[in-house]
Amino acid sequence: MLTRRHTLTLATAALAATLAAPAFAQDWKAKYPELVFAIIPAENASGVVEHYTPFVNYLSKELGTKVTLRIASDYAALIEGQRAGNIHIGMYGPSSFARALMTGAKIEAFAIETNLDGTKGYYSVFYVKKDSPYQKIEDLKGKNLGLVDPNSTSGNNVPRYALDGMKIDPESYFGKVVYTGSHENAIIALGQGTVDVAANWWNDEQESNLQRMARKNMVKAEDFRIIYKSEQIVNSPMAYLTELPTELKAKIKDAVLNLNTKDKAAFDKIYEGKQGPLQAVDNKAYDPIIELNKFVDALRRKKAS
Repeated sequence: MLTRRHTLTLATAALAATLAAPAFAQDWKAKYPELVFAIIPAENASGVVEHYTPFVNYLSKELGTKVTLRIASDYAALIEGQRAGNIHIGMYGPSSFARALMTGAKIEAFAIETNLDGTKGYYSVFYVKKDSPYQKIEDLKGKNLGLVDPNSTSGNNVPRYALDGMKIDPESYFGKVVYTGSHENAIIALGQGTVDVAANWWNDEQESNLQRMARKNMVKAEDFRIIYKSEQIVNSPMAYLTELPTELKAKIKDAVLNLNTKDKAAFDKIYEGKQGPLQAVDNKAYDPIIELNKFVDALRRKKAS
């Protein structure tokens, strides 16, 4: 039986909980007055700033706290930044995300890029110049190969996996193997003749790094052609630190997954109308990429021994 004393006690407890809830909900803002969002260098720095500044402004507004854009100097810098807890949210490629997990980074994938048809994958391709005589990889013995970064999926790991399947050791088969640092740089190196074949990412005929570069008038897409396309690779993830407060992670995830409707201009600035909305994902989706990384690591160890 509820007495008057019980009623007053319950009411007082309820009032205290109500008053405490907003303060508790804002506790994370005191610890995280600024969040850092970083991205791997898929294109030149000015292009990243142009594409992602509206997004970080949107995220700042949605979270009610400052979000700073950081362009990682290379793939490893993003991995180390999240391992150290200095980068709160990161936009990865599949292999670099898998590498971060393999090296102990406490991070969680929460959003994945999608294609216009709803699929969640892309491809690694080898490009040559259109007017070159090369029709297949076997025509390029002794020529120069352009890769992107040791932690790039489409720009290194998948190409090395594919070449191994062809019984080709890149360092002994090609005249030179060049890491260009970004997908754009790989295309530029190919166009300038620094390399004779270059690895890159490709979604479909409408969207690829080459098409993005063409839309920026950096190159003419018709000056290049594909001589090899891989099997489909799981798309790139966005990941946050596991240690972030649950409420903050929920707010980040909600903002990102609803970017295409809440701020279509910011969404279109990144994807230029060529990709679908981001969707939820988790770390398990990248288990196959961890296995791919292990395979490439084994190749390196075998060569070194």
